[in-house]
This record gives sequence, structure tokens and C-alpha cells, in this order.
Amino acid sequence: MNNKPMLNAYPDSMGTKLSDLVSILSKEALRDTFSSFYILPSIYHSDLDRGFSVIDYELEETLADRSDLEELNRLGIDLKLDFILNHASAQSPQFTDLVLHGEQSEYRDFFINWNDFWNGYGSMTEDGYIQPEQKYLENMFFRKPGLPILMVQFPDGKKVPYWNTFYQEEHYPRYLGQMDLNIRSPKVWEFYKETLRKIASYGAEIVRLDAFAYAPKAPGQKNFLNEPGTWQLLSQIQELADPYHLTLLPEIHASYEEQIYKKISDKGYMTYDFFLPGLVIDAIENKRSTYLAAWARELVENNIRVVNMLGCHDGIPLLDLKGILPEGDIQNLIELIVDRGGLVKNLHGQKNIYYQVNATYFSALGESEQKLLMARAIQLFMPGKPQIWYLDLFAGKNDCEAVRKAGEAGHKEINRTNLTVEQVEEACRKEVVKKQIEMIRFRNTCRAFDEGAKISIEEKDAVLRIIWQKDTYGAELTVDFLNQSYEIREM
Repeated sequence: MNNKPMLNAYPDSMGTKLSDLVSILSKEALRDTFSSFYILPSIYHSDLDRGFSVIDYELEETLADRSDLEELNRLGIDLKLDFILNHASAQSPQFTDLVLHGEQSEYRDFFINWNDFWNGYGSMTEDGYIQPEQKYLENMFFRKPGLPILMVQFPDGKKVPYWNTFYQEEHYPRYLGQMDLNIRSPKVWEFYKETLRKIASYGAEIVRLDAFAYAPKAPGQKNFLNEPGTWQLLSQIQELADPYHLTLLPEIHASYEEQIYKKISDKGYMTYDFFLPGLVIDAIENKRSTYLAAWARELVENNIRVVNMLGCHDGIPLLDLKGILPEGDIQNLIELIVDRGGLVKNLHGQKNIYYQVNATYFSALGESEQKLLMARAIQLFMPGKPQIWYLDLFAGKNDCEAVRKAGEAGHKEINRTNLTVEQVEEACRKEVVKKQIEMIRFRNTCRAFDEGAKISIEEKDAVLRIIWQKDTYGAELTVDFLNQSYEIREM
């Protein structure tokens, strides 16, 4: 796997379908800028959450086909694609079969029957589901109010509770939701194996494991990142991925103080640098390099392999910063981004448990072009493989109208604006965009950044220097946070 720049977008983020985006990447303005492309999972058949509720892993014909992927390969661009381990859409063929055939379905055990799971650990309610004893729920983390149950009506009229961690709606006989998979079922492992084969056939080099930490479950244990179940699952998935030479990227949000990122790294996996987005804003806005430099040194000294980013399809992570930034500084960061139009996500009413702020990175930086260029330069010189959100590249601003149209729970639309081909072409003529492209192309083509390069971090008086050296090649970034300036030099 290379550590060169990676574009991140939906298949219809730049134009109306993937072929438009591929055409844009082949033109002179963006040629040789990216070596990888993280295509979000609306490239598959899906029905909710803009791709993250997968019906099946066939290509969505209205957005992409094999010829688009082949053209990316001809451009020298490999792929990062999603595999959602924990759940599948309620419209998936497996769940549809369960609803249609009930107890007679071959997929009866493909999903988690709540009552079978909790048998012996609680008492049956009048509504037909087991209420687990409180002692078994104390370590559990639910993503929505109440128990994570969807009552599924079988053909004989019987209603059976199935585990449903994420979104749900009940409109019998058609259900909407993301149904948790039963990793004890041999059929689930057949499904995992076939899915990895299919994803590899699309040209994937990296497979992002979405929601993997929710998949292993056992009574009395955590339902998020339980140990050793989580690591056993990853090990088994790695065995399935190895024949296809796939690099696994487990996706997980956890605070710095929990050191989960280090556990993932110590077990040989690549991990996300969810600390960088907040650390960069902190460094620029507070005109200091202390915390950012300390994190860069930790990455280098511990040889932690990461994919880093500024913006993404979700939001700017803030929970992750606990333990690496003082609590008061995290709160100030939240307030600053919200004051600039960002939206705070909280977990079912618990305002004290911040997860992320939804905003474009440009708007989070006060829509300052100089700050955006500083942030991009820092990202490109930080250890890891830089992932660039398409809207950040084009200095996209908070899309409040999209949020209004999306209604309740539409906060993420603030940073997901689809651009027409004409808008992209116009944006590529702006200086802030041209300068970013120039930096990304330099990061993509300069030999100093090749695998095995030596990275040095120097810091003094709010000035940060990051130097990459490989053989006779070298590249240096100097950032002066007091003067809000940066310089890139090829050595």
C-alpha cells in the first residue's frame, strides 16, 4: 500500500455519477494529484445514511459501473472501499427472506434474535421481548434511546425482536433499518468472505471496516469494543482478506486517553488519525505548535501507520481529543466552530457527551484561505497517508440550506454539497484551490515521501518544522503559527 494522497468523495460528489468524477481527475487541473480514492459506500446498492445501510455490495448502476473503476486503475489510482461488518440493510436479500419466510428462512440466524441472545439473562415482557437484568446492561452503549430492538413480524403473525443498533422504521411488511449481523452464524462468515472477494475485484487496496467494534457481542460484556472479542473478529477478517492482499483500516472513535489507536497499531493494523483535525485547528487558532508537535513525534517514534484527514463525510472529531488537549481547550474549540456556523452532534440528548461538530473545514477555520492552506500543508507533511475531502479541496462553505432541507437529523448535510462539473471547473481556477492542488501534487510525486522515508519533527517558539528524507531526496515544511505563515521547500 502506498502512502500517497487519497481523494475522498461520494460517487456523485463532483458531477452526477462516478464517470463525471473520473473525467475530472483525468484532466490537466487534477492530473497526477491523487494516487488513491476513497469512494463512499453509496457506490453499492443501499437505502439509508447515504450508503452506510448496504443492501448488497453490487455496484449501484445509476452511479457507477466497472468501466469507471477500470479507468481509475488506468489513471494509476487505487481504491479504498467500505465494508460494514456490524449490520446490513433491512432491505438486504437476507433480511427480506427472513421477513418472508420467518422461522423457515435459511437466514433465521443471520441476524441476532434478541430473545435467543438474552435467554437466561432477563425476564420476558408483555411486549414479547426479554428485558435484560440491569447488571448486564451497565457496560453497554446504545446509539439511540431504549433497547436496540426491531420487532419483526413473521408470516404467521408472530413478532420476534431482532437486534438493531442503528436507524430503524417499521412499516410492515417493509422495514427500514440497519440490522445487526450474528457473527456466530456460518452464513455470516460466508457473506464476509464473498464480500471481501467482491470488493477486491473492484480494485480496492484498502478496506475500511465500518462499525466493526459493535459486531462482537456477549451477555455481560460491552457491546462496543469488547475484548478479546473485537480482536478475534479482526484477526478472522484479516485471514479472509490476506488472499486478496487487502489492507484493513478499522474505523473507531475513542478518546486519546483510552489509547485504543495504539492497541490497533500494536496489533499490526492501520488506524485513523482522528486527532489531527482538532489539533490543527487548535494550533492555528491558538498560535501554538505544542500539542500538534507532540502528536507528530508520537506517530514517528511508535511507527503508527495512519490515514489522516482534515474534513470528511461525518464531522470534525472532538471526543477523540480528550486526554491530548486540556478539557477547557476542547470546549473552546467546540464553541469556536459552532460560533462559525457548525452544528453539534450529541448522543440522544446528552449534551455533555460531544462526539463531533459538523462543519466544512474551511468554515471551521473562519473561511480564511490562508488558514486553509496552512492546514493543508500541515496535513500533507504529517506522518501517514493524507485523505482529502473533496469539499475542503474546493474551499466549500457550510451548506445551511442543505441542512434545512434535510430536516431533523440532517446536520451532516452541512458538509456534503454535491458540485456540478461546471462548479468544479470554476473552483479549479481559484488561487486557494490551485495552491492546494500544487501542494497535493508535490506530496504525490516527490520521492522524499516514498515508503521508508525518515521523518524529523522540530519545534521552537510556535514554529514547527517537519522534514521528510528518503535517499537523496528531501522535503521540508516550516510553519510559523505566530505569523500565520508556512513555507514548503524541496531539499
